[in-house]
Amino acid sequence: MKKEENPYKFNSISDLHRVLGLAKPLHPLVSLVDNSTISVEKQNLPTSFLLNFYKVSYKKGLNGKIRYGQHYYDFDEGGLVFTSPNQLLAITDDTEYLGYTLLFHPDFIRNYPLGKSIRNLGFFSYDVHEALHLSDKERVIVLNILHNIDDELKSSIDEYSQDVIITQIELLLNYSNRFYKRQFITRKAVNHDLLTKLDDLLNDYFNNDTASVKGLPTVLYLAEELNVSPHYLSDMLRSLTGQNAQQHIHNKLIEKAKEVLSTSTLSVAQVAYQLGFEHPQSFNKLFKRKTSQSPLEYRQSFN
Repeated sequence: MKKEENPYKFNSISDLHRVLGLAKPLHPLVSLVDNSTISVEKQNLPTSFLLNFYKVSYKKGLNGKIRYGQHYYDFDEGGLVFTSPNQLLAITDDTEYLGYTLLFHPDFIRNYPLGKSIRNLGFFSYDVHEALHLSDKERVIVLNILHNIDDELKSSIDEYSQDVIITQIELLLNYSNRFYKRQFITRKAVNHDLLTKLDDLLNDYFNNDTASVKGLPTVLYLAEELNVSPHYLSDMLRSLTGQNAQQHIHNKLIEKAKEVLSTSTLSVAQVAYQLGFEHPQSFNKLFKRKTSQSPLEYRQSFN
């Protein structure tokens, strides 16, 4: 049996440039690559790899597919893809595409507000099939920002260079956040279908005694069942309902708890175990926080 090789880890942008057959980056911690300039022999690429830095890719055409985790995505229509450090990537099927790739190391933004706020951008944890598809107007905005970064990198480095580049990166990410919100709206019908599937999944989970066997449903479990990433699921729900995935689970759980409390003679502890709680006290605490009543007080209100 053939032993699988560990993924290769690119610890520096310079290392990635070398493997891609590119000149050394103009700055060791940030680089903007015109993808059409990449000329690398297939055997030079690792079969799978990790990047120790952020990557934002604008792709306007693709032959072949890029594998990201367990998913494939074909970028025939173009779009933006975001990768945070230490996410597994692989390139297959003689992939060739046009566009730009922005690379920046966490150290480059570490002492700036962006160094902390970037952790709150869920789209860096989206799967590739959840890419941001740009409208013509949005594409112009993105390309203008990338060109500004390119111009700054090609200028003489001075005491303002890092500030200017980070400002442009932050602008790009802020626009991307806005554009994703737009995408959730324009794809509302698709997202409502996903919401319906989620609710059906939760109803089955609680009605078929799955909760009593497997415990409380997690965001990760639901995301895997729906074939989306956990962050995408939460952001999609927030755009439709104003609540994230965990809050949605709790609301469904409370609905089911009310149903069981009002229609059965099970003790509060038995209801808690049936819903997947390990400890009845945890159920009591959540129920009271959500309804301002204890489970027993809620049941007594029907008598």
